[in-house]
Amino acid sequence: MKARAIDKTDAARLSDYFLRNQPHFKPWDPLRPTGFHSPANWQQRLNHMFAEPRNEYWFALEHEQRIIGHCALSNVVLGPFQACYMGYGIDADYQGQGLMPQLCHAALAFAFNRLKLHRVMANYIPHNARSAKLLQRLGFEHEGLAKEYLCINGEWQDHVLTSLRASNYLPKH
Repeated sequence: MKARAIDKTDAARLSDYFLRNQPHFKPWDPLRPTGFHSPANWQQRLNHMFAEPRNEYWFALEHEQRIIGHCALSNVVLGPFQACYMGYGIDADYQGQGLMPQLCHAALAFAFNRLKLHRVMANYIPHNARSAKLLQRLGFEHEGLAKEYLCINGEWQDHVLTSLRASNYLPKH
């Protein structure tokens, strides 16, 4: 397994990954319009993402040249805030194998070492035990509960708010 930053040539791989996993991600994702995960739409999103200024960075976990996991740093804000949000997912066939920490560490190292951010925030639906366990393992701290925080799968869902500050980040050795 290899964790790496995505590049402009990953549109077809990202499309394949998200289309393959639509039923698996459905309980945790917003409703998406038809064609959202098409190769053409992914290429357009990647072209936009790599345009300046950047406020979104994606990382992939790859196995046999297929993307099997993703971790995204989004809404990167500099200045006095110096923070971003982190979202992630893993292929249904690979969940529960302990692979996500490797990918998340690659994204966190980038956030804290390259972008010099102070805080990375990650939020999850309270009954998503796998996300809770992953974030705890990564050192994220519970900050509260936001009622009806995001519209997920067509319903407003509460989310547990967590964050990891640069001063608490323990890089993977």
